[in-house]
Amino acid sequence: MKARVTVTLKTGILDPQGKAIEGALKSLGVDGVASVRQGKVFDIELAGADKSKAEAALKEAADKLLANTVIENYAIEMKG
Repeated sequence: MKARVTVTLKTGILDPQGKAIEGALKSLGVDGVASVRQGKVFDIELAGADKSKAEAALKEAADKLLANTVIENYAIEMKG
């Protein structure tokens, strides 16, 4: 079973890396960039076929390791 965990900064949290990317894109001539927020993506393959157990395990992993839940949100997408 495969899953994707996407971690992003919560709204209102400053994102200096996103601002640096935004500035670099503009300096490269990429038009229409209003703002950039950076994040992390984890593609995880799990053994077993129990979707609810897999989601629970991924939620625990995100809460304990993958995301700093004080400043970050995460979304879990099961892929099959």
